[in-house]
Amino acid sequence: MTVRPITVIPQDAVVLRAKAKRVPAIDGSIVRLVEDMIDSMHAANGVGLAAPQIGASLRIVVIGMPGASPFALINPEIVKRSGERPLLEGCLSVPGYRGEVTRSTRVVVKALDLTGREIRIRAENDLLAQALEHEINHVNGILYIDQVEDPDTLLRLPDVAPDACDDPPPPD
Repeated sequence: MTVRPITVIPQDAVVLRAKAKRVPAIDGSIVRLVEDMIDSMHAANGVGLAAPQIGASLRIVVIGMPGASPFALINPEIVKRSGERPLLEGCLSVPGYRGEVTRSTRVVVKALDLTGREIRIRAENDLLAQALEHEINHVNGILYIDQVEDPDTLLRLPDVAPDACDDPPPPD
């Protein structure tokens, strides 16, 4: 297992902006990638990570809720969503910024687990619902900054070195 560097914008916008490819089969290389993703997510103190965020254009996300074991979703899709709620959100691929986005209050996701079994996950009004939407957007080439109503409202975090984020990232 390896901690991989997080892909960030604007330097690595191509892989982050592309729609990721479906995983045709779950083999040893996919299992190793998921292990690396979990290690990378933990090292970055994240609650979710999509494969494009470590440079792999595949439809894989990992989620690690506080106090729970992390899990992987292969070829995830949101099959149902409802309601709206405003949330302040950040992203490991957009370091040093937060912005308000509108997320669903309820989501239902279908995907494959690491054994290839189809699963469904339901989440409502919690961090899991937010993380599922956020990470699945990543495999569709969508970043949270694309959903911020006004890019001028992005908040710069004070604990990030100024030279690391002098200008807000472009929403493209």
